[in-house]
Amino acid sequence: MIVYCTGTKQGDLAHQILHKNIIEFTESLGHTVLAELSSKFSTTIPLTDIQIYKRNLKWIDGSKLVIAEISNSELETGIEIAYALFHRKIPVLALHIPDERKISPMLAGCDLSFLKIDKYGDSGEMQIIVKNFLISHSQS
Repeated sequence: MIVYCTGTKQGDLAHQILHKNIIEFTESLGHTVLAELSSKFSTTIPLTDIQIYKRNLKWIDGSKLVIAEISNSELETGIEIAYALFHRKIPVLALHIPDERKISPMLAGCDLSFLKIDKYGDSGEMQIIVKNFLISHSQS
C-alpha cells in the first residue's frame, strides 16, 4: 500500500527522529512510503518551494493513507492533513506524544470518521498503533 508520511521536517531534531521512525517502521511492513525524510526519496538537488508543494500534493494524491506525526508539527503538516482529509478524503492517522505541546483545536475538534488521532509514549506503542491503522485500512 502507498502511504504518505508527514511530520516535522525542519528545526527540532528530536521530532524529526520520531517522524523518521514512523517512516522506517511503515516501510519495514512492506508498504511504499512517500515522505521527504525517506531515504528512498532524498535528493541532492535543492527543490524550490513550488516544486516541494507540487511534489507533496502529488504524493498525497497517489497515497491510500496518510500518517502524520503531530507532536511538534509545522504549518506544512497541517496543510497536508487538511488536503488529505478535505480534498482527497483519504484516512489520516495523526500521532502525538502525550504531554507535548497541545495539538491544534482545529485538528482535535475535527469529527471526520476517517481522521484518527492517537497518543503514543514510546516506539513500541507507535508501532502497534501504526500497524493496526494499516491493517484496518488494508481491506478497504
